[in-house]
Amino acid sequence: MRFSVYQVSRKGGREKNEDRMGYCYTRDAGLFALADGMGGHPEGEVASQIALQTMAALFQRDARPALKDPVRFLHDAIIAGHHQLLRYATEKALIDTPRTTVVACVLQNGAAYWAHCGDSRLYLVRGDKLIARTRDHSYSELQETLNGVVPLGEKFNRNVLFTCLGSPGKPVVDAVGPMLLQSGDRIMLCSDGLWSSVPDQVITEQMATRPISDAVPELVEQALRRAGSKSDNVTVLAVEWESSEDYDSTKAISTQTLGEEVFASTIQASVLGQEPDDLDEAEIERSIREINEAIKRSSQQKKP
Repeated sequence: MRFSVYQVSRKGGREKNEDRMGYCYTRDAGLFALADGMGGHPEGEVASQIALQTMAALFQRDARPALKDPVRFLHDAIIAGHHQLLRYATEKALIDTPRTTVVACVLQNGAAYWAHCGDSRLYLVRGDKLIARTRDHSYSELQETLNGVVPLGEKFNRNVLFTCLGSPGKPVVDAVGPMLLQSGDRIMLCSDGLWSSVPDQVITEQMATRPISDAVPELVEQALRRAGSKSDNVTVLAVEWESSEDYDSTKAISTQTLGEEVFASTIQASVLGQEPDDLDEAEIERSIREINEAIKRSSQQKKP
């Protein structure tokens, strides 16, 4: 498995950055994920961090070195993140639960699988065409989809979502795959800070005509310029798929020589209340153990 990856996150005009992103991989599978903590609820940055940590911990457990069922994994991992948020709110005695959107993609066996909850998006660009994009779990997007069938009068605010992680009801998770990949296919995950300011046409054009290391920062800068001082957090993670036949990039990641038990991750298992840069290896390992133990306890409680 060979791929190139590039990621950027900017705070914009907000007081803090509540977006989180990262990826992890084994010899035969890769997980790429992005979460956008929701304003109007407490600790959005904690919500997005917990969602990604939970997915990474489950990926480390299940990808040995490949996932048995990537679509099922994505669905279950997102729901597990939701339960972890509810647990966190209960333990901290919070009046409201931290909430987040999430979008995640698995690359395995030359195919892509993805799932999302909320309005963080995935774009798949092949050549000069946008061949797939997630549909937001927002009332405005639902209205647009249904308008041709059932005319709806009132216009909804695009920011109003009908599902997310940490909400009182069970989250809606849409999963897709497998989508067979071709060499040069580009997959982009982004928060709404990007697509709310930059049209799909511009996103597609940039991803189709420039290296991802140029396209991603340019798109982020465009989003910040267009939104101005009121810009949301803007976060983008892009992956270019490369087949073994034409692989010649020195900047790409190759997993071919990894052992079956090797797991690599940029999703830092931060101890809550600390920034990732403040952690040493022992704290990171302890945090991962705590997440795995919590997931294990949660699964045992569901058994009759």
